[in-house]
Amino acid sequence: MTHSSFAAEHHCTSNERLEFLGDAVVDLAVADLIMTQYPHLDEGSGSLVRSRVVNEGALARAAQRLDLAQYVRVGRGEVKSNGLERPSLLADAFEALVAAIYLESGFESSKSFVHTMLANDVELAAANPDDVDPKTRLRQWAEAQGHGTPVYGLSESGPQHARAFEATVSLEGRVLAHGSGRSKKHAESEAARAAWEGRTNA
Repeated sequence: MTHSSFAAEHHCTSNERLEFLGDAVVDLAVADLIMTQYPHLDEGSGSLVRSRVVNEGALARAAQRLDLAQYVRVGRGEVKSNGLERPSLLADAFEALVAAIYLESGFESSKSFVHTMLANDVELAAANPDDVDPKTRLRQWAEAQGHGTPVYGLSESGPQHARAFEATVSLEGRVLAHGSGRSKKHAESEAARAAWEGRTNA
């Protein structure tokens, strides 16, 4: 496992291409696990569960359970800055490992490995697929559906001691919903909640 920092210093190949492949294999393997083990989840909930598992934090924790950091070659700068503790580096290492298994032994072996490493994460996420704040939930769903990231607009009115905020949330240039509240956060949260409830029209 060779980080790009080590590759640059030693003029060798990094494992970035393996990370690229591993990302796709992990995504498919987790989707397969959700489809086969959690038939009660609809497409939207399944997408949310997958997005909560196929992310930097979950993959970094899987890498830590395997103690992958001791096998990753990094450059001097990364050593000094404790780069081997960074979640992004660990998640990339996990993806590279999955890709190596895929290339050496095929999809079934890599799928089995991913299922073993991430089954508990999927189980926890599947138990409460909607257990995230409205803005996060909407963003995860929108990105999983290929709509991009929601964009929020905000306006305010009223006297300084009693400001009122009005938020809009848009996807792909189209306003999906409005929300209001006594704070920017509350207004955006209400807009996201309304958009989530009407997501089938997105």
